[in-house]
Amino acid sequence: MPKITIVTPCYFNEQNIPVFAKRIIENEKTFPPDVSFEYVLVDDGSKDNTWAELQKFHHQYPDKVKIIKLVRNFGETNAIYAGLGYATGDCNVMIASDLQDPPELILKMYEYWLKGFKLVLANASGREESFLQKLASDTTHSMVRKWALKKLPKGGFDLNLFDKQVRETILKVDDKNSFFSYLLIWLGYEYVNIPYTRQKKEPGKSTYSFSKKIKNVVDSFAAFSYFPIRLISVTGLVLGLLSFMYGIYVTGEKIFGDIPITGWTSIMVVMLFVSSFQMVALGIIGEYVWRGLDASRKRPNYIIDKAMVNEH
Repeated sequence: MPKITIVTPCYFNEQNIPVFAKRIIENEKTFPPDVSFEYVLVDDGSKDNTWAELQKFHHQYPDKVKIIKLVRNFGETNAIYAGLGYATGDCNVMIASDLQDPPELILKMYEYWLKGFKLVLANASGREESFLQKLASDTTHSMVRKWALKKLPKGGFDLNLFDKQVRETILKVDDKNSFFSYLLIWLGYEYVNIPYTRQKKEPGKSTYSFSKKIKNVVDSFAAFSYFPIRLISVTGLVLGLLSFMYGIYVTGEKIFGDIPITGWTSIMVVMLFVSSFQMVALGIIGEYVWRGLDASRKRPNYIIDKAMVNEH
């Protein structure tokens, strides 16, 4: 009797939880009767009534709904880690509670899992979002795909299903400052891709702020790619060669007395350009150094405040 564990990180989702709970339970009817379900929902330090709504869902289905409350906001990836620690299913699904990713896709993903695929991705080939949101998402995924994870599907993905073997591997990785979806690709399992159109967030507003998007981009490159460091090296080499060539030119002009009297503008432009590059380079190196320091401290990725599991 196969069991599917559905893990859902929640952050300021009090409006979404009742709608999500109803729809995800209704979705069970599309599966064969021998399939059982387990739901693990993690409140990632929300300051609204998310926990109260999760408790209602748990009390309604105490035998299959597990809810976890973290002491503060640790980020989506760490909230997923917390949920996976309570997962017991034969396969696992990571889905957000905002219903931008339709739960109805899970059946098709499950059917691929029955065929032997350990990883099934729902690829957001289209998005019901504003032009700027789509541009930001497409640009981010394209950059990561080109310079970090070659196997990342175009357009990226959020909804995914993976085997318990993959779950156990992820929990052993225990990565810090990473991005869960990209971590699945990095593991290297062969996957099947299901295209769909990501829907508009209803109800409520997105809590995925611009600063969080920037952090995910930085985390993705720092965790999965050496490209930024390599770019600094190449840029430094190019600037060094240009400086050497310019030095030969200036020396030649000096020897033959052809150097005209010039002002300080050109010197200031060069100094500003070089110093700006140095500051950017130090910032990029600092991102890598900070992540190494953070990992060496061996602090927990999350701290659980409360957990309600199989209450009768």
